[in-house]
Amino acid sequence: MKFELFVALRYLFTLRKNSFISVISLFAVCGVAIGVAALIVVLGVMNGFSTDLRDKILGVNAHIIVTAYDGTLDNYHHMVEKIEKLKGVTGVTPFIYSEVMLSSNGGVKGVVLRGLDSSTAKGVLSLPGNIISGSVDSLSKESKMPEIVIGTQLAKRLGLVIGDSVNLLSPTGKQSAAGFTPKVRIFKVGGIFRTGMFEYDSSLAYISNKAAQNLLGFKRDFVSGLEIRVDDVYAVDQIGKHLAKELSGYPVQIRNWQQMNANLFAALKLEKTAMFIILAMIVLVGSFSIITTLVMLVMQKTRDIAVLMSMGATTGSIRRIFMWQGTLIGLIGTSLGYLIGVPVALLLKKYQFIKLPSNVYPVDYLPVRMDMLDLTIIGVSAFLLCFLATLYPAKQAAALEPAKALRYE
Repeated sequence: MKFELFVALRYLFTLRKNSFISVISLFAVCGVAIGVAALIVVLGVMNGFSTDLRDKILGVNAHIIVTAYDGTLDNYHHMVEKIEKLKGVTGVTPFIYSEVMLSSNGGVKGVVLRGLDSSTAKGVLSLPGNIISGSVDSLSKESKMPEIVIGTQLAKRLGLVIGDSVNLLSPTGKQSAAGFTPKVRIFKVGGIFRTGMFEYDSSLAYISNKAAQNLLGFKRDFVSGLEIRVDDVYAVDQIGKHLAKELSGYPVQIRNWQQMNANLFAALKLEKTAMFIILAMIVLVGSFSIITTLVMLVMQKTRDIAVLMSMGATTGSIRRIFMWQGTLIGLIGTSLGYLIGVPVALLLKKYQFIKLPSNVYPVDYLPVRMDMLDLTIIGVSAFLLCFLATLYPAKQAAALEPAKALRYE
């Protein structure tokens, strides 16, 4: 063991002789530990919230959406063939988008209506995995009464269960002598889904593309656009450029999930950065306690320092003794922070015992996702702050002159 480390350990573990310095050292360790634990838990929650929100959004909406400038897309089958050949594309499905009124059991609710192709939608959307009652396959059944899949909150609000009938009122209608008559079609509830996001579960409904075309009065096989799923959600910009080249002859616009939700995820990233800075202040307070501990220790150990220097210890050795001591306090505090923060984050992730009101937040529980990069940054930042806190006291200790220190001893 090096001489400097040996003396630093001696000083560190014999501080009990001076209870006041021992208490300050304990506060320094606790400050660093609490700061590191809080950073681990809070950044884990921020990561989990952002990831969970992204997955839910991408479950309902595709990674890339291709839409026509005039609102409807014709001859889309040729486009689907070209898109499926692109590298990185894992699924393509046509969709229809509209806003309609849904009424049943005396209740009325405006909903976002999505027409889909149940055979290809499984490879693009997470809807089949979100079904809690019924089936998405019911949308493709040929029957006199077409079926509809609705969210849990919408079903709860209108008191609907599988097999109930609902009325869909389309914005397109007919002009008669009595005025404008909206088009109304009766649908049977064939499935109920739950995404965990109140906005989607309360105002989203799915029917087949064919039923949507009949309801909206499409004369031909028109759709609103194409939804595309890729194997890497962060490669949508590059895939979008290749897609634009392939579809250069079509009057379409191409948007990806990052462009459509840019403000939301930018706000989440800003919140994560702000929380990191705020909670790092706790570690900074702990590092100030390390400065106080070492300064007082230098004052107490003045005679010991002078004796060591008289025996041949260099100023560099004295400096390293106190740097080692402060660094060890920071290392212990950081390690305790990991021992506290990581288990707490894992318990939150496994048991989800903190529930959130679903009508206020986009998720109904507190998600946690620990990222190795964040854990590394937390540890390095805490350790660096603690190390920097040792520089001034160590410099003061090394500046002592043995003759002056021993004059009155």
